[in-house]
Amino acid sequence: MHEDVERCLRAVRSKDARFDGWFFTAVITTGIYCRPSCPVVPPKPENMRFYPTAAAAQRAGFRACKRCRPDASPGSPEWNERADLVARAMRLIADGVVDREGVPGLATRLGYSVRQVQRQVQAELGAGPLAVARAQRAQTARLLIETSTVPMADVAFAAGFSSVRTFNDTVREVFGRTPSELRTRAAKRATSVAAGALAVRLPFRKPLCVDDLFGQLVADAIPGVEEWRDGAYRRTLRLPHGYGVVALRPLPDHIDCRLTLTDLRDLSTAITRCRWLLDLDADPVAVDDVLRADPALEPLVDKEPGRRVPRTVCGDELAVRAVLGRRATAAAVDLVTAHGEPIADPAGGLTHVFPDVTALYPATPAIPKARRDTVVALVDALARNEIDVGLGSDWGPARGQLAQLPGIGPMAVETIAMRALGDPDAFTPDDPTVRRGAGAAGLPTTSAALTCHAAAWRPWRAYAAQYLRAAPNHHAR
Repeated sequence: MHEDVERCLRAVRSKDARFDGWFFTAVITTGIYCRPSCPVVPPKPENMRFYPTAAAAQRAGFRACKRCRPDASPGSPEWNERADLVARAMRLIADGVVDREGVPGLATRLGYSVRQVQRQVQAELGAGPLAVARAQRAQTARLLIETSTVPMADVAFAAGFSSVRTFNDTVREVFGRTPSELRTRAAKRATSVAAGALAVRLPFRKPLCVDDLFGQLVADAIPGVEEWRDGAYRRTLRLPHGYGVVALRPLPDHIDCRLTLTDLRDLSTAITRCRWLLDLDADPVAVDDVLRADPALEPLVDKEPGRRVPRTVCGDELAVRAVLGRRATAAAVDLVTAHGEPIADPAGGLTHVFPDVTALYPATPAIPKARRDTVVALVDALARNEIDVGLGSDWGPARGQLAQLPGIGPMAVETIAMRALGDPDAFTPDDPTVRRGAGAAGLPTTSAALTCHAAAWRPWRAYAAQYLRAAPNHHAR
Protein backbone atom coordinates (compact mmCIF):
# COMPACT_ATOMS: atom_id res chain seq x y z
CA MET A 1 0.00 0.00 0.00
CA HIS A 2 2.92 2.38 0.73
CA GLU A 3 3.50 2.77 -3.02
CA ASP A 4 0.00 4.25 -3.52
CA VAL A 5 0.98 7.80 -2.56
CA GLU A 6 -2.44 9.38 -3.05
CA ARG A 7 -4.16 6.78 -0.89
CA CYS A 8 -1.52 7.20 1.82
CA LEU A 9 -1.93 10.97 1.73
CA ARG A 10 -5.71 10.67 2.17
CA ALA A 11 -5.23 8.36 5.15
CA VAL A 12 -2.76 10.75 6.80
CA ARG A 13 -4.92 13.83 6.19
CA SER A 14 -7.98 12.11 7.67
CA LYS A 15 -5.91 10.58 10.52
CA ASP A 16 -7.54 7.24 9.70
CA ALA A 17 -6.52 4.79 12.44
CA ARG A 18 -7.63 1.87 10.27
CA PHE A 19 -4.40 2.25 8.31
CA ASP A 20 -2.11 2.16 11.36
CA GLY A 21 0.30 -0.69 10.73
CA TRP A 22 -0.45 -0.79 6.99
CA PHE A 23 2.26 1.78 6.33
CA PHE A 24 4.39 4.39 8.11
CA THR A 25 4.83 8.07 7.28
CA ALA A 26 8.30 9.61 7.53
CA VAL A 27 8.95 13.36 7.47
CA ILE A 28 12.23 14.36 5.88
CA THR A 29 12.32 17.79 7.59
CA THR A 30 12.13 16.35 11.12
CA GLY A 31 13.69 12.90 10.68
CA ILE A 32 10.65 11.31 12.40
CA TYR A 33 8.28 8.56 11.29
CA CYS A 34 4.67 8.25 12.46
CA ARG A 35 1.56 6.14 12.16
CA PRO A 36 -1.12 7.52 9.76
CA SER A 37 -3.37 8.57 12.64
CA CYS A 38 -0.70 10.70 14.37
CA PRO A 39 -2.52 13.70 15.93
CA VAL A 40 0.07 16.27 14.82
CA VAL A 41 -0.67 18.53 11.85
CA PRO A 42 0.31 16.65 8.66
CA PRO A 43 3.41 18.03 6.92
CA LYS A 44 3.52 19.12 3.30
CA PRO A 45 3.15 16.20 0.87
CA GLU A 46 6.57 16.85 -0.66
CA ASN A 47 8.14 16.30 2.78
CA MET A 48 6.50 12.92 3.36
CA ARG A 49 7.88 9.48 2.53
CA PHE A 50 5.96 6.24 3.00
CA TYR A 51 7.40 2.92 4.17
CA PRO A 52 5.82 -0.55 4.50
CA THR A 53 7.37 -1.30 7.90
CA ALA A 54 8.85 0.48 10.90
CA ALA A 55 12.08 -1.37 10.11
CA ALA A 56 12.24 0.23 6.66
CA ALA A 57 11.70 3.69 8.14
CA GLN A 58 14.39 3.09 10.75
CA ARG A 59 16.78 1.75 8.12
CA ALA A 60 16.26 4.97 6.15
CA GLY A 61 17.43 6.95 9.20
CA PHE A 62 14.12 8.04 10.78
CA ARG A 63 13.26 7.71 14.47
CA ALA A 64 9.90 6.93 16.03
CA CYS A 65 7.49 9.73 16.87
CA LYS A 66 7.31 10.26 20.65
CA ARG A 67 3.65 11.21 20.48
CA CYS A 68 1.93 8.54 18.36
CA ARG A 69 4.43 5.71 19.07
CA PRO A 70 4.28 4.05 15.63
CA ASP A 71 6.26 1.08 16.92
CA ALA A 72 3.19 0.14 18.99
CA SER A 73 0.76 0.13 16.04
CA PRO A 74 -1.35 -2.94 15.27
CA GLY A 75 0.42 -5.27 12.87
CA SER A 76 -0.32 -5.11 9.18
CA PRO A 77 -3.29 -7.35 8.36
CA GLU A 78 -1.55 -8.21 5.10
CA TRP A 79 0.77 -10.74 6.77
CA ASN A 80 -2.22 -12.65 8.14
CA GLU A 81 -4.09 -12.70 4.83
CA ARG A 82 -1.36 -14.37 2.79
CA ALA A 83 0.60 -17.62 2.80
CA ASP A 84 3.44 -16.64 0.48
CA LEU A 85 7.11 -16.55 1.48
CA VAL A 86 7.19 -12.95 2.74
CA ALA A 87 4.01 -13.23 4.80
CA ARG A 88 5.17 -16.49 6.38
CA ALA A 89 8.56 -14.92 7.09
CA MET A 90 6.94 -11.93 8.80
CA ARG A 91 4.88 -14.17 11.06
CA LEU A 92 7.95 -16.18 12.05
CA ILE A 93 10.08 -13.08 12.64
CA ALA A 94 7.33 -11.72 14.90
CA ASP A 95 7.43 -15.02 16.80
CA GLY A 96 11.14 -14.48 17.48
CA VAL A 97 12.62 -17.07 15.12
CA VAL A 98 15.40 -14.77 13.86
CA ASP A 99 16.42 -13.87 17.41
CA ARG A 100 16.56 -17.54 18.40
CA GLU A 101 17.81 -19.21 15.22
CA GLY A 102 19.12 -16.42 12.99
CA VAL A 103 18.25 -15.92 9.33
CA PRO A 104 19.52 -19.44 8.45
CA GLY A 105 16.98 -20.88 10.89
CA LEU A 106 14.23 -18.75 9.36
CA ALA A 107 15.18 -19.94 5.87
CA THR A 108 15.19 -23.58 6.98
CA ARG A 109 11.70 -23.28 8.43
CA LEU A 110 10.46 -21.67 5.21
CA GLY A 111 12.15 -24.22 2.95
CA TYR A 112 14.13 -21.63 0.98
CA SER A 113 17.76 -20.55 0.80
CA VAL A 114 18.99 -17.69 2.97
CA ARG A 115 19.64 -15.64 -0.16
CA GLN A 116 16.08 -16.13 -1.47
CA VAL A 117 14.53 -15.16 1.85
CA GLN A 118 16.68 -12.05 2.22
CA ARG A 119 16.06 -10.95 -1.36
CA GLN A 120 12.28 -11.32 -1.28
CA VAL A 121 11.83 -9.78 2.19
CA GLN A 122 14.07 -6.86 1.26
CA ALA A 123 12.27 -6.30 -2.06
CA GLU A 124 8.80 -6.12 -0.49
CA LEU A 125 9.50 -4.59 2.92
CA GLY A 126 12.39 -2.26 2.22
CA ALA A 127 14.37 -4.01 4.98
CA GLY A 128 15.82 -7.47 5.40
CA PRO A 129 14.94 -10.06 8.07
CA LEU A 130 17.66 -8.81 10.44
CA ALA A 131 16.41 -5.21 10.23
CA VAL A 132 12.81 -6.29 10.84
CA ALA A 133 13.94 -8.34 13.85
CA ARG A 134 15.98 -5.38 15.11
CA ALA A 135 12.91 -3.13 15.03
CA GLN A 136 11.02 -5.74 17.02
CA ARG A 137 13.84 -5.99 19.56
CA ALA A 138 13.67 -2.24 20.03
CA GLN A 139 9.94 -2.43 20.78
CA THR A 140 10.48 -5.33 23.21
CA ALA A 141 13.20 -3.35 24.95
CA ARG A 142 10.90 -0.35 25.29
CA LEU A 143 8.19 -2.52 26.87
CA LEU A 144 10.62 -3.94 29.41
CA ILE A 145 12.09 -0.52 30.15
CA GLU A 146 8.70 1.09 30.70
CA THR A 147 6.77 -1.73 32.42
CA SER A 148 9.35 -3.33 34.71
CA THR A 149 12.16 -2.55 37.13
CA VAL A 150 14.49 -5.08 35.50
CA PRO A 151 18.09 -3.78 35.38
CA MET A 152 19.01 -2.33 32.00
CA ALA A 153 21.68 -4.94 31.31
CA ASP A 154 19.09 -7.69 31.80
CA VAL A 155 16.63 -5.79 29.58
CA ALA A 156 19.23 -5.68 26.81
CA PHE A 157 19.79 -9.42 26.73
CA ALA A 158 16.13 -10.30 27.34
CA ALA A 159 15.19 -8.19 24.29
CA GLY A 160 17.71 -10.07 22.16
CA PHE A 161 20.58 -7.59 21.93
CA SER A 162 24.11 -9.00 21.83
CA SER A 163 25.58 -6.26 24.01
CA VAL A 164 24.51 -3.41 26.29
CA ARG A 165 26.21 -0.94 23.97
CA THR A 166 24.17 -2.09 20.98
CA PHE A 167 21.04 -1.92 23.13
CA ASN A 168 21.79 1.66 24.23
CA ASP A 169 22.63 2.81 20.71
CA THR A 170 19.53 1.21 19.18
CA VAL A 171 17.11 2.61 21.76
CA ARG A 172 18.58 6.10 21.41
CA GLU A 173 18.51 5.88 17.61
CA VAL A 174 14.95 4.53 17.32
CA PHE A 175 13.21 6.45 20.11
CA GLY A 176 15.31 9.60 20.47
CA ARG A 177 15.84 8.96 24.19
CA THR A 178 18.20 6.89 26.29
CA PRO A 179 16.84 3.81 28.11
CA SER A 180 17.07 5.69 31.43
CA GLU A 181 15.08 8.62 30.06
CA LEU A 182 12.35 6.27 28.80
CA ARG A 183 12.08 4.61 32.22
CA THR A 184 11.95 7.94 34.06
CA ARG A 185 9.12 9.20 31.83
CA ALA A 186 7.21 5.93 32.19
CA ALA A 187 7.47 6.00 35.99
CA LYS A 188 5.47 9.25 36.07
CA ARG A 189 2.45 7.58 34.47
CA ALA A 190 2.84 4.05 35.86
CA THR A 191 -0.21 2.05 36.93
CA SER A 192 -0.42 -0.67 39.55
CA VAL A 193 0.67 -4.10 38.33
CA ALA A 194 0.94 -7.35 40.26
CA ALA A 195 4.45 -8.23 41.41
CA GLY A 196 6.36 -10.06 38.67
CA ALA A 197 3.79 -9.20 35.97
CA LEU A 198 4.31 -7.09 32.86
CA ALA A 199 1.50 -4.83 31.66
CA VAL A 200 1.15 -4.44 27.90
CA ARG A 201 -1.48 -2.64 25.83
CA LEU A 202 -2.52 -4.67 22.77
CA PRO A 203 -4.01 -2.24 20.19
CA PHE A 204 -6.54 -3.31 17.58
CA ARG A 205 -8.52 -1.87 14.71
CA LYS A 206 -12.10 -1.07 15.59
CA PRO A 207 -14.72 -2.40 15.72
CA LEU A 208 -14.06 -5.47 17.84
CA CYS A 209 -16.89 -7.80 18.88
CA VAL A 210 -15.52 -8.62 22.31
CA ASP A 211 -18.27 -10.83 23.72
CA ASP A 212 -18.22 -13.33 20.88
CA LEU A 213 -14.43 -13.53 20.69
CA PHE A 214 -13.82 -14.09 24.39
CA GLY A 215 -17.01 -16.09 24.75
CA GLN A 216 -15.84 -18.73 22.29
CA LEU A 217 -12.48 -19.04 24.01
CA VAL A 218 -14.17 -19.49 27.37
CA ALA A 219 -16.75 -21.96 25.99
CA ASP A 220 -13.96 -24.18 24.63
CA ALA A 221 -11.61 -23.74 27.60
CA ILE A 222 -9.77 -26.69 29.13
CA PRO A 223 -9.93 -26.39 32.95
CA GLY A 224 -6.47 -25.93 34.41
CA VAL A 225 -5.11 -24.51 31.15
CA GLU A 226 -7.66 -21.71 30.64
CA GLU A 227 -10.19 -19.84 32.73
CA TRP A 228 -12.36 -16.72 32.90
CA ARG A 229 -11.64 -14.80 36.10
CA ASP A 230 -12.41 -11.23 37.18
CA GLY A 231 -13.33 -10.08 33.67
CA ALA A 232 -10.25 -11.54 32.00
CA TYR A 233 -9.46 -14.61 29.95
CA ARG A 234 -6.46 -16.30 31.52
CA ARG A 235 -4.35 -19.14 30.22
CA THR A 236 -0.93 -20.76 30.36
CA LEU A 237 1.59 -20.43 27.53
CA ARG A 238 4.33 -22.80 26.40
CA LEU A 239 7.17 -20.58 25.19
CA PRO A 240 10.64 -21.20 23.72
CA HIS A 241 12.53 -20.52 26.97
CA GLY A 242 9.94 -21.50 29.57
CA TYR A 243 6.27 -20.94 30.30
CA GLY A 244 4.03 -18.02 31.07
CA VAL A 245 0.61 -17.03 32.33
CA VAL A 246 -1.38 -14.32 30.57
CA ALA A 247 -4.53 -12.44 31.56
CA LEU A 248 -6.30 -10.71 28.66
CA ARG A 249 -8.95 -8.17 29.61
CA PRO A 250 -10.96 -6.36 26.89
CA LEU A 251 -11.16 -2.58 27.23
CA PRO A 252 -12.77 -0.04 24.87
CA ASP A 253 -9.63 0.89 22.91
CA HIS A 254 -7.19 -1.94 23.63
CA ILE A 255 -6.73 -5.33 25.26
CA ASP A 256 -5.09 -5.12 28.66
CA CYS A 257 -2.46 -7.88 28.70
CA ARG A 258 -0.82 -8.95 31.96
CA LEU A 259 2.05 -11.40 31.45
CA THR A 260 3.99 -13.41 34.00
CA LEU A 261 6.99 -15.12 32.39
CA THR A 262 9.63 -17.50 33.68
CA ASP A 263 12.10 -16.03 31.16
CA LEU A 264 11.92 -12.43 29.93
CA ARG A 265 13.40 -13.44 26.57
CA ASP A 266 9.94 -14.77 25.75
CA LEU A 267 8.18 -11.40 26.02
CA SER A 268 8.03 -10.60 22.31
CA THR A 269 6.96 -14.14 21.42
CA ALA A 270 4.24 -14.13 24.09
CA ILE A 271 2.83 -10.83 22.81
CA THR A 272 2.82 -12.08 19.22
CA ARG A 273 0.97 -15.25 20.21
CA CYS A 274 -1.60 -13.33 22.24
CA ARG A 275 -2.27 -11.02 19.29
CA TRP A 276 -2.59 -14.06 17.03
CA LEU A 277 -4.95 -15.76 19.51
CA LEU A 278 -7.32 -12.77 19.47
CA ASP A 279 -6.84 -11.98 15.75
CA LEU A 280 -6.01 -8.39 16.66
CA ASP A 281 -4.25 -7.52 13.41
CA ALA A 282 -7.37 -8.07 11.29
CA ASP A 283 -8.96 -5.28 9.27
CA PRO A 284 -12.63 -5.63 10.35
CA VAL A 285 -13.90 -2.85 8.09
CA ALA A 286 -12.52 -4.53 4.98
CA VAL A 287 -13.94 -7.90 6.08
CA ASP A 288 -17.37 -6.59 7.02
CA ASP A 289 -17.70 -4.57 3.81
CA VAL A 290 -17.41 -7.76 1.75
CA LEU A 291 -19.76 -9.79 3.95
CA ARG A 292 -22.32 -7.00 4.22
CA ALA A 293 -22.81 -7.18 0.45
CA ASP A 294 -24.73 -10.44 0.98
CA PRO A 295 -28.32 -9.56 2.04
CA ALA A 296 -28.40 -12.65 4.25
CA LEU A 297 -25.32 -11.59 6.23
CA GLU A 298 -25.97 -7.85 6.25
CA PRO A 299 -28.22 -7.82 9.35
CA LEU A 300 -25.80 -10.10 11.23
CA VAL A 301 -22.86 -7.83 10.44
CA ASP A 302 -24.79 -4.67 11.28
CA LYS A 303 -25.93 -6.10 14.61
CA GLU A 304 -22.45 -6.98 15.93
CA PRO A 305 -19.70 -5.83 13.55
CA GLY A 306 -16.04 -6.61 14.00
CA ARG A 307 -16.13 -10.34 14.69
CA ARG A 308 -12.73 -12.01 14.86
CA VAL A 309 -11.64 -15.61 14.40
CA PRO A 310 -10.51 -16.99 17.79
CA ARG A 311 -7.20 -18.68 17.07
CA THR A 312 -4.60 -20.31 19.28
CA VAL A 313 -1.30 -19.72 21.06
CA CYS A 314 0.07 -23.01 19.72
CA GLY A 315 -0.77 -24.68 16.42
CA ASP A 316 0.04 -28.19 17.69
CA GLU A 317 -2.26 -27.71 20.68
CA LEU A 318 -5.14 -26.54 18.50
CA ALA A 319 -4.69 -29.43 16.08
CA VAL A 320 -4.85 -31.99 18.89
CA ARG A 321 -7.89 -30.30 20.40
CA ALA A 322 -9.64 -30.13 17.02
CA VAL A 323 -9.21 -33.87 16.52
CA LEU A 324 -10.29 -34.66 20.08
CA GLY A 325 -13.50 -32.74 19.40
CA ARG A 326 -15.44 -30.14 21.37
CA ARG A 327 -17.16 -32.73 23.54
CA ALA A 328 -13.93 -34.39 24.67
CA THR A 329 -13.17 -31.98 27.51
CA ALA A 330 -12.66 -34.79 30.00
CA ALA A 331 -10.17 -36.50 27.68
CA ALA A 332 -8.33 -33.21 27.16
CA VAL A 333 -8.14 -32.66 30.93
CA ASP A 334 -6.77 -36.19 31.39
CA LEU A 335 -4.07 -35.54 28.77
CA VAL A 336 -3.12 -32.25 30.39
CA THR A 337 -3.01 -33.73 33.89
CA ALA A 338 -0.98 -36.76 32.84
CA HIS A 339 1.45 -35.13 30.39
CA GLY A 340 1.33 -31.34 30.91
CA GLU A 341 3.84 -29.36 32.92
CA PRO A 342 2.46 -28.41 36.36
CA ILE A 343 2.67 -24.75 37.33
CA ALA A 344 1.88 -22.59 40.33
CA ASP A 345 -0.75 -19.89 39.81
CA PRO A 346 -1.26 -17.81 42.97
CA ALA A 347 -3.64 -15.47 41.11
CA GLY A 348 -6.11 -18.12 39.96
CA GLY A 349 -6.95 -21.71 39.09
CA LEU A 350 -4.47 -22.54 36.33
CA THR A 351 -2.55 -25.74 37.02
CA HIS A 352 -0.80 -26.94 33.84
CA VAL A 353 0.71 -25.96 30.53
CA PHE A 354 -0.76 -27.92 27.62
CA PRO A 355 1.65 -30.79 26.81
CA ASP A 356 4.21 -30.55 24.05
CA VAL A 357 3.53 -33.08 21.28
CA THR A 358 6.74 -34.92 22.14
CA ALA A 359 5.29 -35.59 25.59
CA LEU A 360 1.96 -36.65 24.08
CA TYR A 361 3.44 -39.20 21.69
CA PRO A 362 2.91 -42.22 23.99
CA ALA A 363 -0.46 -40.96 25.22
CA THR A 364 -3.64 -42.99 24.75
CA PRO A 365 -6.62 -40.73 25.56
CA ALA A 366 -9.78 -42.30 26.94
CA ILE A 367 -11.88 -41.84 23.81
CA PRO A 368 -13.34 -44.26 21.23
CA LYS A 369 -10.63 -46.31 19.47
CA ALA A 370 -11.10 -44.79 16.01
CA ARG A 371 -10.62 -41.26 17.29
CA ARG A 372 -7.79 -42.35 19.56
CA ASP A 373 -5.94 -43.79 16.56
CA THR A 374 -6.43 -40.46 14.76
CA VAL A 375 -5.00 -38.52 17.70
CA VAL A 376 -1.99 -40.84 17.89
CA ALA A 377 -1.34 -40.52 14.14
CA LEU A 378 -1.58 -36.72 14.32
CA VAL A 379 0.69 -36.45 17.35
CA ASP A 380 3.22 -38.76 15.67
CA ALA A 381 3.27 -36.59 12.52
CA LEU A 382 3.60 -33.38 14.53
CA ALA A 383 6.33 -34.78 16.78
CA ARG A 384 8.34 -35.90 13.72
CA ASN A 385 7.88 -32.45 12.08
CA GLU A 386 6.16 -34.10 9.13
CA ILE A 387 3.32 -31.56 9.37
CA ASP A 388 3.73 -27.86 10.23
CA VAL A 389 0.66 -26.14 11.68
CA GLY A 390 2.58 -23.21 13.15
CA LEU A 391 2.75 -19.53 12.24
CA GLY A 392 5.09 -20.11 9.29
CA SER A 393 3.16 -22.94 7.69
CA ASP A 394 2.19 -23.05 4.03
CA TRP A 395 -1.59 -23.42 4.13
CA GLY A 396 -2.04 -25.57 1.02
CA PRO A 397 0.51 -28.32 1.77
CA ALA A 398 -0.50 -28.39 5.44
CA ARG A 399 -4.12 -29.03 4.49
CA GLY A 400 -3.10 -31.86 2.16
CA GLN A 401 -0.90 -33.50 4.78
CA LEU A 402 -3.62 -33.31 7.43
CA ALA A 403 -6.20 -34.80 5.07
CA GLN A 404 -3.96 -37.80 4.46
CA LEU A 405 -3.98 -38.81 8.12
CA PRO A 406 -6.48 -41.56 8.99
CA GLY A 407 -9.74 -40.30 10.47
CA ILE A 408 -9.24 -36.57 9.89
CA GLY A 409 -12.18 -35.26 7.89
CA PRO A 410 -12.76 -31.96 6.08
CA MET A 411 -14.27 -30.25 9.13
CA ALA A 412 -11.20 -30.96 11.30
CA VAL A 413 -8.87 -29.88 8.49
CA GLU A 414 -10.70 -26.59 7.97
CA THR A 415 -10.93 -25.94 11.72
CA ILE A 416 -7.17 -26.33 11.98
CA ALA A 417 -6.70 -24.16 8.87
CA MET A 418 -8.95 -21.48 10.38
CA ARG A 419 -7.68 -21.37 13.94
CA ALA A 420 -4.10 -22.66 13.79
CA LEU A 421 -2.88 -21.80 10.30
CA GLY A 422 -4.86 -18.55 10.31
CA ASP A 423 -6.29 -18.88 6.79
CA PRO A 424 -8.99 -16.16 6.61
CA ASP A 425 -10.79 -18.10 3.88
CA ALA A 426 -11.05 -21.41 5.73
CA PHE A 427 -14.66 -22.57 5.88
CA THR A 428 -16.51 -25.26 7.85
CA PRO A 429 -19.87 -25.90 6.12
CA ASP A 430 -20.23 -29.20 8.01
CA ASP A 431 -20.12 -27.48 11.41
CA PRO A 432 -23.61 -27.95 12.91
CA THR A 433 -23.57 -24.47 14.46
CA VAL A 434 -22.66 -22.90 11.11
CA ARG A 435 -25.43 -24.81 9.37
CA ARG A 436 -27.99 -23.82 11.98
CA GLY A 437 -26.93 -20.20 11.63
CA ALA A 438 -27.18 -20.49 7.85
CA GLY A 439 -30.69 -21.86 8.12
CA ALA A 440 -31.74 -19.06 10.46
CA ALA A 441 -30.37 -16.52 7.96
CA GLY A 442 -32.28 -18.09 5.08
CA LEU A 443 -29.19 -19.63 3.49
CA PRO A 444 -28.72 -23.21 2.22
CA THR A 445 -27.97 -25.76 4.93
CA THR A 446 -26.43 -28.58 2.91
CA SER A 447 -22.64 -28.57 2.73
CA ALA A 448 -22.42 -28.39 -1.06
CA ALA A 449 -25.04 -25.67 -1.48
CA LEU A 450 -23.68 -23.56 1.39
CA THR A 451 -20.14 -23.84 0.01
CA CYS A 452 -21.37 -22.72 -3.40
CA HIS A 453 -23.17 -19.71 -1.92
CA ALA A 454 -20.15 -18.85 0.24
CA ALA A 455 -17.96 -18.29 -2.82
CA ALA A 456 -19.13 -14.66 -2.78
CA TRP A 457 -17.66 -14.22 0.71
CA ARG A 458 -14.10 -15.01 -0.34
CA PRO A 459 -11.46 -14.36 0.90
CA TRP A 460 -13.23 -13.90 4.26
CA ARG A 461 -15.24 -17.10 4.68
CA ALA A 462 -13.67 -17.79 8.10
CA TYR A 463 -15.20 -14.53 9.35
CA ALA A 464 -18.53 -15.33 7.71
CA ALA A 465 -18.52 -18.57 9.70
CA GLN A 466 -18.16 -16.54 12.91
CA TYR A 467 -21.27 -14.53 12.07
CA LEU A 468 -23.21 -17.69 11.29
CA ARG A 469 -22.17 -19.66 14.35
CA ALA A 470 -22.65 -16.87 16.90
CA ALA A 471 -24.89 -18.01 19.75
CA PRO A 472 -26.14 -16.41 23.00
CA ASN A 473 -24.22 -18.86 25.18
CA HIS A 474 -20.97 -17.48 23.81
CA HIS A 475 -21.20 -14.31 25.87
CA ALA A 476 -18.58 -14.43 28.61
CA ARG A 477 -19.36 -11.23 30.44
